Amino acid sequence: MVILLGLFSACSEDDPSIRVRNDLDAKANVQLKPQVGSTLNINDVQGESMSGETVLQEGVWDATASIQSSNADPTINFDVKSGIRYTLVIVNTEPPVFELLTEDK
Repeated sequence: MVILLGLFSACSEDDPSIRVRNDLDAKANVQLKPQVGSTLNINDVQGESMSGETVLQEGVWDATASIQSSNADPTINFDVKSGIRYTLVIVNTEPPVFELLTEDK
């Protein structure tokens, strides 16, 4: 008797997700706007902390941060694909900027 064992791997079909890491000392609110669909808000991300993960739809997104006690509103535009976890980092620079990190799910 011959038993064949095959392992198959395919592209991940996991929903893409995002979280916000705030490297500042101040609280931040982040607004995420897709080209098509509803706006998503990740609010009250305390300084030096990370938000929970939120599922996103695939497509092009714009993000803007509103930072407590700051006139700087960093923005970024990025393309979301399935099977990826995105971490949007508010970098502690003057003025603050976004950095986008990605990892496979």
